[in-house]
Amino acid sequence: MSYFYAFVLLVLIELFYFQLADRFNIIDKPNLRSSHSSITLRGGGVIFYFAAVIHFVMSGFSYPWFFLGLTIMTVISFLDDVFTLSNKLRLLVHFSAVLLMAFELNVFDMPWYILLITFVVVVGVINAYNFMDGINGITACYSLAVGGLLLLANRSIHFIDQDLLIYTMIGLLVFTFFNFRTKAKCFAGDVGSVAIAYILLFALGALILTTGKIIYILFLSVYGIDAVWTIARRIYLRENIFEAHRSHFYQYLGNEAGVNKLLISFLYGLAQFGVGLLVLTIAEHNMITQLVFSFSLLIAMSTLYLFGKAYLIRKYVKV
Repeated sequence: MSYFYAFVLLVLIELFYFQLADRFNIIDKPNLRSSHSSITLRGGGVIFYFAAVIHFVMSGFSYPWFFLGLTIMTVISFLDDVFTLSNKLRLLVHFSAVLLMAFELNVFDMPWYILLITFVVVVGVINAYNFMDGINGITACYSLAVGGLLLLANRSIHFIDQDLLIYTMIGLLVFTFFNFRTKAKCFAGDVGSVAIAYILLFALGALILTTGKIIYILFLSVYGIDAVWTIARRIYLRENIFEAHRSHFYQYLGNEAGVNKLLISFLYGLAQFGVGLLVLTIAEHNMITQLVFSFSLLIAMSTLYLFGKAYLIRKYVKV
């Protein structure tokens, strides 16, 4: 029953937030990066933080460093949604929050250079997750897929409190109801995409540290392929990678090719869930098998991605 009560409470919190967002004009206006054409409430993804709050209280205040890091990430991201803050301030807070995550995961016995690289990668992944939030339902579908994979893994490995994942999934379902629509009631905003990325990365980090198997990073491979190759192309074209754009693969599909955007979001989540199921199977094999699988998968995904994107650009993009 506690899960049902949490669901009802999160729905009420989301509806209350809508009233506040409408009153204080917290909205998402279409811009160069947008794939929508109408004004929509921004920041509905704040519900992910409140899902974590429920777990924090119900669990007797477990994972305090993680929760503190999530809190400062949520606050700074919400302020950025409302006021637009400087990149330097946001990155400073992001690194501070990742440092708190590292305290929770107790990783400071690693060499300093490994920690530094890991911090940079984690901050990069969080921001990439945020940048991928460009069409209705994509953050919802993709996060449900990753969260579902973590739940499956946790049933046998027990690397994290299962309730943290369950309450997170409940929050995602509430958000999905309002976001996975042709005309969304709300968007996640930076506060939502950053918060859910932080939660999922904390759980993923716990999984990798518990098992010692880096292959689980492929739980983020679909987003990773799109984000990395998009950044590489923009650097090649000498574009400012920090400026708004609509050059992700899913954006070309939805905006230029005219594919239904909800279908695209669903397929991104489905693709990641399918890859994740393969990862769960291969993770039971030896290291050589894991490495061969990982490299083969990334090469195959990259090949399909690059040829598919090149086709879309040739056919639909006016140069």
